[in-house]
Amino acid sequence: MGLAPRHSAEQARREQLADFLRTRRAAVRPPEVGLPSDGPSRRRTPGLRREELAGLAGVGVSWYTWLEQGRDIKPSAQVIDALARALRLSDAEHRHLFHLAGVERPLPDHAYARSAPHELRAIVEALAPHPAYLLGPRRDFLAWNHAAAVALYDFGRLPPERRNMLWWLFGSDPARRAFGTWEASARRQLANFRVEHARRPGDPSFTGLVEELSEMSPEFRRWWPRHEVLEVEPGVKRIAHPQLGPLDLLRMQVVPVNEPDLRLTVLVPGDDATRVALESLPRTAP
Repeated sequence: MGLAPRHSAEQARREQLADFLRTRRAAVRPPEVGLPSDGPSRRRTPGLRREELAGLAGVGVSWYTWLEQGRDIKPSAQVIDALARALRLSDAEHRHLFHLAGVERPLPDHAYARSAPHELRAIVEALAPHPAYLLGPRRDFLAWNHAAAVALYDFGRLPPERRNMLWWLFGSDPARRAFGTWEASARRQLANFRVEHARRPGDPSFTGLVEELSEMSPEFRRWWPRHEVLEVEPGVKRIAHPQLGPLDLLRMQVVPVNEPDLRLTVLVPGDDATRVALESLPRTAP
């Protein structure tokens, strides 16, 4: 009979959280947060004292001490956020603190990207001849390359306010049903959008999109109340393309580390015939 592990995964997480807090508390010089240094003869603790950090974060000293001792307590997102600000954490450290605390980090108050950052636009272009496009959290098309315009659709033909995956699929453009897999694609994209919609309750741009699509599309109106949820995962997309012939594509979507609200989708050949067809495409629009 094997021995039980000395520490459970939960205990290990709490210990890492405690150690992280101690090291970051020791790294903050009191004058950096408006506190007197007291001089080297009076301050034995490097950095902030526990009671000083607790006061800056607006929490009880005993409660914070238990947190730093690795006890089984459940901090709220607001408390973790207050500790991160008091410790002057970087954004990466801020995210790490939430991860160690086992708490979901609230979305930032600032607006999400409505246009493609320059470096991501360049990456999308460089992925040619593989079709690639960049989506915002509302499923807005922020960038796409020429291969995507040929193999999928030239999203530049849509009015700027309609360059959106859901508008393209559920809108009046007949190209949305051209390849025979419309329903599966539409329901998958709707389920992906549902995940983002839940993360931004009350966002007027999200609620407005739902209202407009509900009024315009009977399919959207029928499927939206079902609350189908789907995280994006790799898959296969088959297209009966009128010019390139049958395309068998492997689909992958990734989250850029420096832009976690955005989604980069790349389609690569799933067979030799598709590879040859894509390689025949110019890398940029003529």
